[in-house]
Amino acid sequence: MDDSFRFPGREVAVKRLNANWSAVRLPKIGWAKYRDSRSICGVVKNVTVSLDPLGGHVAFTCEIAHTAPAPFHEVVGIDRGVATTLALSTGELLTAPASLERIEARKRKAQRILARHKRGPNRRRRAQARVARLQARQARIRRDVHHRAALYIARRYGVAVLEDLNTRAMTASARARWRSRGATCGKRPGWHRLATILAYKMEQRDGQVVTVPARFTSQTCAACGVVDATSRESQARFVCIGCGHEDHADINAAINIERRWNIPLLDVEGVHQQPVEASTGRDLTVSENPRPSGRGRC
Repeated sequence: MDDSFRFPGREVAVKRLNANWSAVRLPKIGWAKYRDSRSICGVVKNVTVSLDPLGGHVAFTCEIAHTAPAPFHEVVGIDRGVATTLALSTGELLTAPASLERIEARKRKAQRILARHKRGPNRRRRAQARVARLQARQARIRRDVHHRAALYIARRYGVAVLEDLNTRAMTASARARWRSRGATCGKRPGWHRLATILAYKMEQRDGQVVTVPARFTSQTCAACGVVDATSRESQARFVCIGCGHEDHADINAAINIERRWNIPLLDVEGVHQQPVEASTGRDLTVSENPRPSGRGRC
């Protein structure tokens, strides 16, 4: 259950009640109290009221006039995974909180109880509501993780480089594998939502998100460039069969993703495609993506 409706900003009014609570006046509804998560800035353009199994929510869309800060020049490559939510080319690993797994265990137990109930009685409806609340709580935690990770990246880097992935197909195939193995789905990463959130947070700071071809990023050694699937020994371990370089597999892939932002490197690795800007889909020109000054690969 996910119902929502929207009002134009000119038809609503907002007043502060105390340090933690405010109230909004909605047409044909009247005043409704809500808990403040942040202060309202700018001009309110519309207000969206939504309902999910955890309760009602109100969201304000505001038009804010601000001056974008000077962009950072640092570039970071980002590898998106399942076990590790994000791996950065700087060596940082960002993972989902353990609370997702705990909630997933409670949800599986609630689903087993629900399966034993017969259709019709109130006990079955209460069991359904419990499963829905746990699913909504998981979704809220994932959304919070995405916003925190995207803000962390946007505050530190001017360009974020992602793989050009078919996230819908990958998520569907991963879900099928999880179900066939009886594994938990509590760590479903939400790659597309993360990329969307990161794109607008980078643009707010005059940065950009670009995508590069994903081919062989996880099989290429970041030290010597040898491409071999056997170098990736496991989900987390990468040991190059050519030079013996060892690293976390996702960090190794993130370094390759960052390097593919350089157009000459795409020719070296045999991927003759230019990177594109994720938010617009347009090709990046050479002036926006200059060639390296040295004779090295990066």
